[in-house]
Amino acid sequence: MGRLVGVDLARALAVFGMYVVHIGPALSATDGVGSWVRYLADGHSSVLFAVLAGFSLMLIAGRREPKTGLAGRQARARIAIRAVVLLALGTVMAMEYGDVVILAFYGVYFLLALPLVRLRARTLAITAFVLALVTPQLSFALRSLLTESVRQSVDAYDPLERLSGVGVLDLLFTGFYPTITWIPFVIAGMALARLDLSRAAVQWRLAAFGAALTVAAYGMSLLLAGKDALRSTAEDGSSSGGSGSMPLDSGSLEPHFPASSLLAAGPHSGTTFDIIGSVGVAILMIVGATAAMDRLPRLRRLAQPVIAVGTMSLTAYVGHFVIQGWLPWFGATYDETSWVTLINFILGAIVVAAIWSRFFRRGPLEYLLNAATKPAKHIR
Repeated sequence: MGRLVGVDLARALAVFGMYVVHIGPALSATDGVGSWVRYLADGHSSVLFAVLAGFSLMLIAGRREPKTGLAGRQARARIAIRAVVLLALGTVMAMEYGDVVILAFYGVYFLLALPLVRLRARTLAITAFVLALVTPQLSFALRSLLTESVRQSVDAYDPLERLSGVGVLDLLFTGFYPTITWIPFVIAGMALARLDLSRAAVQWRLAAFGAALTVAAYGMSLLLAGKDALRSTAEDGSSSGGSGSMPLDSGSLEPHFPASSLLAAGPHSGTTFDIIGSVGVAILMIVGATAAMDRLPRLRRLAQPVIAVGTMSLTAYVGHFVIQGWLPWFGATYDETSWVTLINFILGAIVVAAIWSRFFRRGPLEYLLNAATKPAKHIR
């Protein structure tokens, strides 16, 4: 179970990274270590979440060996049901919290990843790499064709757009986490799940591979685009802060940006360099967490409350939106340049998850999601 505990720890860190972006102070209001924490969380936490989502798909479909026959059909049905539930939940949440909620995008990722669940690790890795090379350029070209009049024409017939403001075009091409440039993260996670992460040799090779991807992608971007290549748009002050607003950067390039922006690698820039570098960082996080949990039993015991957050990451993710939205009802205010609220949210999630996990195997939303997939067992 060590390797799964490590994945749960990585998932908890991804959740906390999302908290940093959505609740913590803007990058422009930080300095020193705080700036590094804020910058690393911006973009990388949501990417780590997406990579781990791909990993989770393979836990359902058969991690080391794909399920076949009846078991395979039922597993694919479970994934499809899960995708529809997440799409519905994400749409409902977007009605209240806007298009920064990633869950509806997850639903689309899962549906598109379904045909790939039986592929081997090498094939999945090659697929993710090819998509990372091609999709940012394709996204840039397509977005230049999606003029305002075209978008309005499509949105006029899109029920998702009317319901939540996050329509099909947003989910596929123009949203915060557009499928066209985010599906490589999910496929990379699927490839990672096919490997035996409990083996030290595999851990070392993956660590070297992740470091190579990170250095090569960000280094090449700096070489080609200059010192501002890794700049985060959060530096413009468009962070969430404590007001509940969210970062204005998108996961894909805007059509009015010059083609030279394809050489950048800043968080959420959606370029080839950003995708490859972010996957490298995600691999390092997952392998690091797995190795630590495997080799440091005392640390694993101490980290149990944090690991518990990873076992109920959907609940922790949805919960931070709900609680943040409730605060004004209780007259709660806080300094948007302070880390205090963020720390309280993280500590609160750890305490609640630790208590809940003593009595239940899954988080509340995880129980509901699992129950929703029960009909898949009737597939023949």
